[in-house]
Amino acid sequence: MKSKMIIAGIGAALFLASCSKKETSENTNTLTDSATTAVQPVSADSITKATPTAAGDTSENALDWAGTYEAVVPCADCPGIKTSLTLNNDKTFSIKEEYLERNSKNEDKGTFVWDTTGSIITLKGKSASYKYKVGENTLFQLDMDGKEITGPNKDLYIFKKK
Repeated sequence: MKSKMIIAGIGAALFLASCSKKETSENTNTLTDSATTAVQPVSADSITKATPTAAGDTSENALDWAGTYEAVVPCADCPGIKTSLTLNNDKTFSIKEEYLERNSKNEDKGTFVWDTTGSIITLKGKSASYKYKVGENTLFQLDMDGKEITGPNKDLYIFKKK
C-alpha cells in the first residue's frame, strides 16, 4: 500500500512539473521550463521567407517556386527575347532580357506581389511589370490584363525552372 502512495506521489509531481509556466527570454531566443531548458533555433526560412497572402494550398505556399526560370519569348522585330527571371524567397526578383540578333540587353530588379489567390505574381521593378501564373517548376507569362496568353505562340510564354 505504501509503494502505491509513493508511485502516486511521483506521478502527481511529474504532472505538476509538466504544467508549469514557460517563460521566454528576450535576449536569447530560448524557452525556459522549471524542469528543463531547451534552445529553440531560428531557421533561415523563418527570417527570409515572407508570409503567404492566401490561406490553404496555393502556388505561393505549396510549391517550391523560388529559383531561376528561362524562356525565349516572341519579339515583334527580332527572333526572340532570351529571358532569365530569378524569384527569391523574400519576394524580390531580378530579370535579364537579351534581344536576339540585336545586341541589346535589359536588366531590372525589384519586388513582386502575389494576388489574393496565391497563384499569380506581378513584378514591380523600374521597367518590369510582368504578370506570371506560378506552376510546378513553371511560370506562365500573362498578358497585361492578367489573362493567359492564347494563340499559336502561347507555348513560347512558358518559363521553365533551371
